[in-house]
This record gives sequence, structure tokens and C-alpha cells, in this order.
Amino acid sequence: MGPGSPDMAAWQNDYLKGTGCEMYTETISPTFTGMAFSQAAETCFVKLKLLLLAIEIRPDDGSDRKISINPRGVKISPNTVGFFIAQSAEEVKRAWFFCKACHEDIKDEKQIKKCKCKALAGSKKTSLATMPIKPSALKKTVSMKDGNTNAVNGRTTIAATDGPKKEKTESRLDADSTPNDIDFKSTEMRYDSTGMFHWTQSTSIEDSILDRNQAAMTVLNGHVVVCLFADPDSPLIGLRNLVMPLRASNFHYHELKHVVIVGAVDYIRREWKTLQNLPKISVLNGSPLSRADLRAVNVNLCDMCVILSAKVPSNDDPTLADKEAILASLNIKAMTFDDTIGVLNQSSNAPDAMSPLGSPIVLHRKGSVYGSNVPMITELVNDSNVQFLDQDDDDDPDTELYLTQPFACGTAFAVSVLDSLMSTTYFNQNALTLIRSLITGGATPELEIILAEGAGLRGGYSTPDTLSHRDRCRVGQISLSDGPLATFGEGRKYQDLFVASLRNYGMLCIGLYRLRDAALTTVDATSKRYVITNPPFDFGLLPTDQVYVLLPFERKQSRFSFSETEV
Repeated sequence: MGPGSPDMAAWQNDYLKGTGCEMYTETISPTFTGMAFSQAAETCFVKLKLLLLAIEIRPDDGSDRKISINPRGVKISPNTVGFFIAQSAEEVKRAWFFCKACHEDIKDEKQIKKCKCKALAGSKKTSLATMPIKPSALKKTVSMKDGNTNAVNGRTTIAATDGPKKEKTESRLDADSTPNDIDFKSTEMRYDSTGMFHWTQSTSIEDSILDRNQAAMTVLNGHVVVCLFADPDSPLIGLRNLVMPLRASNFHYHELKHVVIVGAVDYIRREWKTLQNLPKISVLNGSPLSRADLRAVNVNLCDMCVILSAKVPSNDDPTLADKEAILASLNIKAMTFDDTIGVLNQSSNAPDAMSPLGSPIVLHRKGSVYGSNVPMITELVNDSNVQFLDQDDDDDPDTELYLTQPFACGTAFAVSVLDSLMSTTYFNQNALTLIRSLITGGATPELEIILAEGAGLRGGYSTPDTLSHRDRCRVGQISLSDGPLATFGEGRKYQDLFVASLRNYGMLCIGLYRLRDAALTTVDATSKRYVITNPPFDFGLLPTDQVYVLLPFERKQSRFSFSETEV
């Protein structure tokens, strides 16, 4: 049964259309040369029905090419390679075939084919791009905005904005954080040596251990709970790889979610060397199956509960490989919570409203009364064990993992998912770089070398160069129930939301997170959500929808300041 099958539930049809999407690369048509990335992404989506995620940037100094996701202030250069989400490679060819002269009035994107003027247009654009630029022309265009430039002078403006903008950024960074003459003794190191991740002085594990009473007294809210099953001699699973993306430098410090690891401290002590320089981590020496421990860390108030196992599964029965992780998941789902305990008053934003851990008390969301509503993801060794995660799930035991409800709802993850990633990488090696950038929060060759050598994260001084690495986008989730985008939840189309988000806030929409039961009126209705990757342009929106977006970095620490322009 494929998407659109009458025998499938509506949510499954929507989900399956998204699973058909894959990542492709294609050289972008000369028609896009000189366009800002946001303008090119809008044109691709509206005219070509393609989602442009990123482009490959070739530095002027001849250094290695890099992939830039939803970049700001970047113009499309000739022969730029774009990264697209689409249903087939055939669809992506439109990005290369598109010609403004021939295809401007075409309404059906399937009619966009290779035209006769393609070669001529390409040579014209290339020659225009390589024209020498006079220094006087740079000065004239410093204060120009993108909208005020015309096509003929497009290339001149690219060079003009690249130069002065960099200069302006550096001066702001100097004024903000780092004077030109750095006082190394008094300067605090807040980021690692590459500027990609938050960093802190080494913390001993003893200082990070909480007992049950301390955890209960600590106002934990909007945090991440890691339930870890491990024996003292279990093989290391690399907890750093889980925590590091949550410490990416494109988050402001106050946005970092506290991570609380619940498990055997003897095992965590062996992992601690890789975690000791990452801020806001606590350890509760307990058991993920203990309800008292789970209540102590306010699992009902967490933003995500991750269930992992480092234990080596026995070869006797593969179905028992995930028994502890599944039991922990079912145990939390069966819990109930008093909705008044731990739920703070919204007015507790006073300057002295600080938790014992030193972070400001902010109410991110009201706690779940039922454990079944706690956001949770469980790692499985054996795909077929996904059938045991949901008691109300009617999936057939032989159903492929990606078609099961827990996977569609983001509550289950299995190692086998990496097989498809390996297959994608085989056909498109750049895809892995892009996916790693999205998942890890940013990976640089320099950082790879440092970690591979076993040195661990090293602190670095905040220089204009390292601070500039913070300016990269990240994946976020925006609600349509309130806020600036609320009007789009009232029956508007996905294309309206896509265009407005890109134009007004510089946000690139990549998918929806929708309630499985849109109307929570029936007895069997659930609060579970599922993912719809890159919905069709005419897809109807609901007020309860949440939108996955690529957010640009904002130096200002405001709650919803996603403006693309600098003040």
C-alpha cells in the first residue's frame, strides 16, 4: 500500500508522502545567479516545487568547500551546487533546467524541461560573474539592501556585501565580546577552540552527582532526562555524542537544556572524561526503572526523555535485547502525576527566581499529568521489538520499522536506521555532511581531528573568527497555536506559511509535526504526533500543528527574534 491508499488512515497517507522524500544535489541554474539564498529557496518552492535546504560555498581563498544550510546574506554564485529534498532525481533536474525567459509563465512545474537558450544563458552569467570590480563600486553599495539592486549590477553587489558585511560583523564581535587586545588572563573561555560548542572548565563527577532529595529540591523543568541502563563494565556508548549537539554554540547559554543522566554512577564515571567540559549536566545515581528516581528528576516536566542501554544483549533470544528499555518506557507511560507539583507560576520571572543549579526558573510547558504524554524516545537494538512499545498500537509485527507508529511519531529509534543513511551516502557523499551538520549542530575538520586524537574538547578564547562560527542555523519547532505564525493555522495553505516564514523571519520550513488525531474529541483520541516531511504546497494547516524550521542564529537573545536583517 503506497501513499494515497484508501485502506490507510489519513495520518499514514500524509506520513508516507513525506517518507518518499530523499536528499539530492544538483547544480543550480544560471537564472539564480546573484539571487539571495532566501529568494532562490522561495523560487524553488513556489515555481519548481522543490525544497532547497543548503548550498555549497566555495571560499575566495581557495580553501575547502563548505556546505552552508539556510545561509543569510549569501548570494548564489555561478555553478553553485544546491541540496534539495524531493521525491526523485528527475524532479530535482528542474533546478538546473529552470530558465526565467522560457519558464516564467509556466504553471505546471512538470513542463519545466531543458530549453534551447540554456547554454547561452550559462555562458552569459559566467562571463558577467567574472568581470573585474572597481574598488569605487564597493563603496557605493555598502549601504544598499538586497531589494534595491538590479540584475545588471547583481554581481557587483555580491562582492560589495561580502566585504563590508564581514568587516561590520568583526567590529561588532570586538565590541560585544572581545577587545582587539585580548587580556588572556581575565578573558573567560566560554566556547571550545573551534567556536562550535559551549565549553566550561572541567567539572568533577562528584560535583555533578545529585541524590534523590537534592534532585527533588532542584526545580528541574524543560530539561532532558537520559535514562541509561548499564553495568559497571558495559562497553562505552559515547554519551558525548548525545550531549554535544545540545551544547552547540548557535544556542545562547540560557537556551541550553539541562541534561540529567539517571543511571549507575560507576558506568557514567568511565564516560565522564568526555562530558566534563560540557555545561549543565547532572547525574542521579539511581535506576531508570525506579519511579521515585523518575519523580525526583521531574520526568513529567522534561522536554525529552531519552532511554538508552549500554548493556551487551545476549544471543539467546533477540526479543530480550531491549527488555529494559521497553520496560522503562512502559513504566513511565503508566505513571500519573499531580499537575500542581513542580508546575511554576508564570510570574516567577523575578531576578531572584533562580534554581539551586543556578539557572533561571522559566516555565517552558505545563507538566504532563499522564506518563503517556511525556515526550520520549527509546533506542532499540532489534527492530521487531517496536511492537511492544505501544499498548494501543495495532501495527503488524512484520511491519517495516519506518512504517510503524512509534517510528512515525518519533518515539522509537533503531540502529538499523543508519543502514539507509549508509546507502544514501554511497550514492551521494555530500548528503552525509549535510545530515551530520543538522544532527550534530556543526562539525568541522579541525574538531574531528581533535576528537579523533583523544584530546577531548579544549577551551578557546573568543576571537572574531571563532565567534563567527556561532552564526549558523539550527533546527527548531514553532507552534501555530500562538505567536506570530498563529494566523496560518486557521485554514491557510503550507505554501503561504513557507513564503511568509522565509520573507519575514528568515526561517526555512522543512516539515510539520501534526497530532495523529486532529480533533481530540473521541474516546480513542491520542495526543501523539507524527512527522510530515516537506508537505505539498497546497497542504492545509491546522492550529494544533507544529512546524519544523531551520532558524537563523540571532545575536539578540529575544524569544521570537528571527528577523533576517541586522539592526
